[in-house]
Amino acid sequence: MKKAKDEMRAEYRRSDFVKMERGKFHAEVAAGTAVALLEPTIAKAFPTSRAVNKALASLLALTEKTSHLTRRSARVRAKVARTA
Repeated sequence: MKKAKDEMRAEYRRSDFVKMERGKFHAEVAAGTAVALLEPTIAKAFPTSRAVNKALASLLALTEKTSHLTRRSARVRAKVARTA
């Protein structure tokens, strides 16, 4: 038997959905940008999308700079390839 459209599952409560907005991120999704929901503590630290993008860009730059530091030597990689 089908449920009526207004009927919610038993595990949900209306109070869980205090502020609902239909199509909130429609424009961003249509433009092809990624939308990420931040936890409240993270949102306090990074209040704007520019701040989030700046932090992530610096993290990517750091990983690119340090990735060669943890890479195995050619000799070790060859040895692993022979034993596999």
